[in-house]
Amino acid sequence: MPMYPEIMLMPMREELTRAGVEELRTPEAVDAALTSRSGTAMVIVNSVCGCAAGKMRPAVRQALQHGAKPDKVYSVFAGQDSEATEKARGYFTGYLPSSPSIAILQDGKLVYMMERRQIEGRDAATIAADLTGAFDKLCAKLATN
Repeated sequence: MPMYPEIMLMPMREELTRAGVEELRTPEAVDAALTSRSGTAMVIVNSVCGCAAGKMRPAVRQALQHGAKPDKVYSVFAGQDSEATEKARGYFTGYLPSSPSIAILQDGKLVYMMERRQIEGRDAATIAADLTGAFDKLCAKLATN
């Protein structure tokens, strides 16, 4: 049972989907997205939390303007799409549930995790800088000559 009425969450969902983030709302959608593709995928655990609203979502939007970025970007909504969120967190090996949070997977394996503790108390620009640093390291395509 969702914690909040869907109408309340629409702006929070749309803040990411307008930036090209694909929502995964079922466990099946999570598995299909994360097991069927090679390359890099970023999974955002969205939430109603103030640090998600004021820091994480704007930081993600800013970071996605960077040259290097994941091949695909997904989100799940903690407390709303609970089964999808639980399934996504199953890919975050070695980390306790945290919302908001941001994970980057390469070929289905977790290679980067930003937990709530690394989001709260920081501004969006600083969080975006951390993300773009991870993108440069993990998502940059090798130039071929």
